[in-house]
Amino acid sequence: MMSSSAAIYVLSTLGGYAVTSFLLLKYPTLLHQRKKQRFLSKHISHRGGAGENLENTMTAFRHAVNMGTDMLELDCHITKDEQVVVSHDGNLKRSTGINVNISDLKYCVGTIGVGWMRIKELPPYLGKLEVTFQKGGLSEGEDKRIPLLKEVFEAFPHTPINIDIKVNNDLLIKKVSELVAQYKREHLTVWGNAKYEIVEKCHKENSDIPILFSLQRVLLILGLFYTGLLPFVPICEQFFEIPMPSIILKLKDPQSISKSQKFLIWLADWLLMRKALFDHLTARGIQVYVWVLNEEQEYKKAFDLGATGVMTDYPTKLKEFLHNYS
Repeated sequence: MMSSSAAIYVLSTLGGYAVTSFLLLKYPTLLHQRKKQRFLSKHISHRGGAGENLENTMTAFRHAVNMGTDMLELDCHITKDEQVVVSHDGNLKRSTGINVNISDLKYCVGTIGVGWMRIKELPPYLGKLEVTFQKGGLSEGEDKRIPLLKEVFEAFPHTPINIDIKVNNDLLIKKVSELVAQYKREHLTVWGNAKYEIVEKCHKENSDIPILFSLQRVLLILGLFYTGLLPFVPICEQFFEIPMPSIILKLKDPQSISKSQKFLIWLADWLLMRKALFDHLTARGIQVYVWVLNEEQEYKKAFDLGATGVMTDYPTKLKEFLHNYS
């Protein structure tokens, strides 16, 4: 049986830990130097705004930039002839109707005339594509070409770009790093993936480019947050990019979701969407991005919780919301 003196010691220790943890959670710069932010992004266009134009196309990117987006989010793969292209899918069945992998195709297979016209091996996008994060959403457009990453860099030299490295491929990571360095965009780029191994390779390849939290690291941050340890732990990443779990409910048929699944979604949303967590991270200079939100009530929930930015498929809708949001 624990003696009264031992109990007092344990309780005082736990009390001191709780008070210190709470204090540092509110004022993290007492222990950690605030990260220097090279840019701030509130309005982020997912795949360039996949609900208003065909995703990941130059037309989508131009429209989003013209709407005043703070950041373009896009996805990268590498072709057989080692060109970095902007595409969400590695297999093009969904987006082009042709069951072929980007990695098995060359970007160009030849030229006509004196180099005036390149013959593309990559197939064009379909004229209409479903919007992944909007039930019943459909986008269409005339620009069906899969662009090169360097085209995006050249067209938008002053726009921050969020790059999702879609496959664990050392050459892809190296090529993206070289392009970022070539266009002197280290201060305007963030990269990574949900997979821890990819983020680690990105950071090792070029530590001058800030990185996203992987899923593994997001879960670790949550564990540290709920045990009170987060304020004591140094953080390398600068961008906490997370989904809003509750949006799953609108994407699926309500009758297809069981009560247990609804409970798990509610629990995940409750655990992840925490203002105290967002405020702590932003106080340390870490930007918090919530994806992919396409409704005004979702935008409001994210910003009310203290999110730095929202990622959307509808740049126009988010712009209008931000104009009225206070």
